Amino acid sequence: MKTLKGRRVLITGGAVRVGRAIALAVADAGADVALHYCNSEDAALAAAKEIEALGRSVALVRGDLANPDTAERVVSGAAEALGGLDAVVNNASLFARGAVVGTDAADWDRMMAVNARAPFLLGRALAAQLADDVDGDIVNINDIHALAPRGDYVPYTQSKALLHALTADMALALAPAVRVNEVALGAVLPPDTPPSGYQHTIRSELPLGRFPTVDDVAAAVVFLLSCSSVTGETIRIDGGQHLGATSRGR
Repeated sequence: MKTLKGRRVLITGGAVRVGRAIALAVADAGADVALHYCNSEDAALAAAKEIEALGRSVALVRGDLANPDTAERVVSGAAEALGGLDAVVNNASLFARGAVVGTDAADWDRMMAVNARAPFLLGRALAAQLADDVDGDIVNINDIHALAPRGDYVPYTQSKALLHALTADMALALAPAVRVNEVALGAVLPPDTPPSGYQHTIRSELPLGRFPTVDDVAAAVVFLLSCSSVTGETIRIDGGQHLGATSRGR
């Protein structure tokens, strides 16, 4: 069943990896899609062709979300291309190792700008252009370490902790017109270019004994976009990682 028929959804960082999987799942569920990208133009064009093959309309919008002026332009461009916009999936994110000592102000500011400020500005822009009779959705793609910091990715985890708090704040502030939720990811995909010292989660440490997939993440996003009674919620897609290492029995 096409659960998102008639919806128009903007997905930031939607050309590759998790964002691409979300874009295709949302389109397959019946929504028209605006794909935001920054540098991945070829991948964005390829993803757009796949979305069109599903019979959905697709628009490409480019911009660097570290620039505070980009968010409003991206939302207005997506709305103009699709004839309106009623949902934003904030997937675009920076990821880098960074201890307290050695992290400079520029690194901190860019991490906060993309991972926390941009979702705020995009959500605000979505709410501002919604028609009075249209309900909106914001889904923030977060990280389970937003709630369990590690100490070696300080700017990253702090930006994600701010995104977690922002999810709750905006859910209250924008209700009832806009629902705001988040999906917190565990070890779904290792980064394309792992930072120095990066270690991927060990499968045996996950209570479910398997890594979650990008399709699992996409299914959670589709659920949140289609459920009218959920707001301010966090869905963890992590194979139970947040529970800690366990000895599994049968």
